This record gives sequence, structure tokens and C-alpha cells, in this order.
Amino acid sequence: MKYLNHLVKFAHKHIIWMLLFLIIINGTILYRYQKKENNHPLPKPKYHFYFIGQNSVDPFWRQIRQGIERAAKDYNVVVEFNAPRFNNPMEELKYLDIAITSKVDGIITNISNVLASTDLINEAYEEGIPVVTIENDNKISNRNAFVGTNSFLLGQEAAQLMIEATNGKANIAIIVSSDLELDTASQNLKINGFLSGIKSHANMKVMEVYTSRMGTLSAEEITRAIIHNHGDVDAIFTSTSMDTLGAAQVIVDRNKVGSITLVGYGDIEDILRYIRMGIIYGTVMSDPYRMGYESLRALIDIKEKNSASTFIDTGVKVIKKENLDEYENKIDIVE
Repeated sequence: MKYLNHLVKFAHKHIIWMLLFLIIINGTILYRYQKKENNHPLPKPKYHFYFIGQNSVDPFWRQIRQGIERAAKDYNVVVEFNAPRFNNPMEELKYLDIAITSKVDGIITNISNVLASTDLINEAYEEGIPVVTIENDNKISNRNAFVGTNSFLLGQEAAQLMIEATNGKANIAIIVSSDLELDTASQNLKINGFLSGIKSHANMKVMEVYTSRMGTLSAEEITRAIIHNHGDVDAIFTSTSMDTLGAAQVIVDRNKVGSITLVGYGDIEDILRYIRMGIIYGTVMSDPYRMGYESLRALIDIKEKNSASTFIDTGVKVIKKENLDEYENKIDIVE
């Protein structure tokens, strides 16, 4: 017992010196490790690519960036990221012009204005700079490849959700966006795909197609008008995230949950919450992470193999209550 007390007193007396000793040992180990790491520098990046997104705040575009960053690490390239804070087609064109002037090795870009972007993409082509369009396309330009979703198939998948939700019997209103920043042809393909998906069901009828021009607010106004003027409508299909949110909010406000089935687009946080609550039956959407990864891989193929598919389809994701937990877990892993 005396020996133990003596040992405790010794430890208390010399504890500061013992801690200093441990700090010195840890510092020495860390220094040697860092020195060892510095003796093996990373290889010089092979290419300098340039990415132009639609905006920097939408979670969809953040996931695209994550996919590109993963691919950039895998293929040892540097990517310069630029995007307007909010949707601004003119600012996107400015970034595209900067990329061409800087003579980067390749460009990945969203297309918000087809006509205005055509000359710039063709200029990049003449300068030998490959361009990959992402999410929205410009088929009339000399872009090398488009990475995105088959919008017709996306509409068909939405139709299958609607059939499932209504047991094949519904009077449907469609809300489609005509915002300038969206590819109108893509929006039309979504509608055509939806119509194709329900055409074999005699009790599935589209009563009206409405055009949303101001995002969430407009979709809210349209949904209120549907409830007020078309009491026979018991289902709504929306083709953008903002319209989906707008319609869902009115369905809640007007106490129509359970009376009006909503199938929409997107996976932003509020939409997933509405799916869990049963306010939105389900949504369809593109795969942004894969879209980002495949767009950079397409540039690598163009640079190193002088070839790439002109259309790289990244598929359609279907989200509903039954697979929501699994889907959210995948999002957490990606982030």
C-alpha cells in the first residue's frame, strides 16, 4: 500500500514532465509522417476542366458538383467550378465565354438559353475545346455530348406512379413550367411521356394542362384555381420541384390531403418530408450525382479516345414512401 501511495505521489509530482514528453513524442511521429508524405507528391493533374452550373444553391446542382469532384479525384484532373448564385442565363453565358477565352481543356455546362449559347459552344468547338452539356441540352450546337435523363421516360415513370396511386382511375391536371431557364423541349417530352404512360388506362383522363410562369407562387395560384373551378380534378402531376412544392402547400392549406393525389418531381428536403407525410404520393427525378460523374468521364473519353456517346442517359429515380428511408440513407452517404 505504501508503495502504491509513493507511486501516486511521484506521478502527481512529475505529471507535467510526463505530458511534455508525450507531446514531444507525438510531434516527432507526426513530423516524420508528414515528411514521408511529402516525399510522394501527387502527380500533376492531366487536364484543367471548367464547369458551369445553373445555380450554386440548389441541392440538385450541389449533388452534380459532388459527382464531378469524385470523378476529378479518380481521373486526376482539376475542375474550376462556376455558377450564378440564382438562375441567371446571362451569367452562365459570361462564364462560358471566360472558359473559352481561358483555353481550358474541356467544358461541362448547363444550357439555359439554347439560341444564345449556340455561337459560344461552336466557338469552343473551333478552338478545339470539347463541350459536354448537362441536365439541359443544346442539340443544334457542336457540343460533343449530352449527359442527362430521357425526359420522355421520366414522364412515363411519373405516369406509373399516378396509376399506382389512384388504382388507374383519376381526373388529372398537369402543371408544367415555362420558365426561361428551363429547356422547353424537355418539359414537353415529360408531358408526352406521361400521356403515353396513361393512354392504355381508360379511366385516367387529363382534364387540363396549365403553365406555371413564376415557380412556387404560380403553382399555388394554379392549384387554388383547380380546386375552386374544377371540383372533378382529383390528381395533379407537376414537372418541376418548385411547382411540386407550390401544389403541395395548397393541398395542405385547403385541406385536400387524401382528396387530391399529387405526383411531382424532385428530392429537395421539403418534398421528401411531404412524401413521408403522405401529402405527395411520389416523385421522379434525374440522378444528379451520376450525372456529374459521367459528364467528367465523357470529357476524359473525348480527350483520350477522341470519342464519347452523344447522349449519356443517367436514368430516372423514383421516390415514394416505401423506399424513402433507403433513398435518404443513400443521400447521406453521398454527402
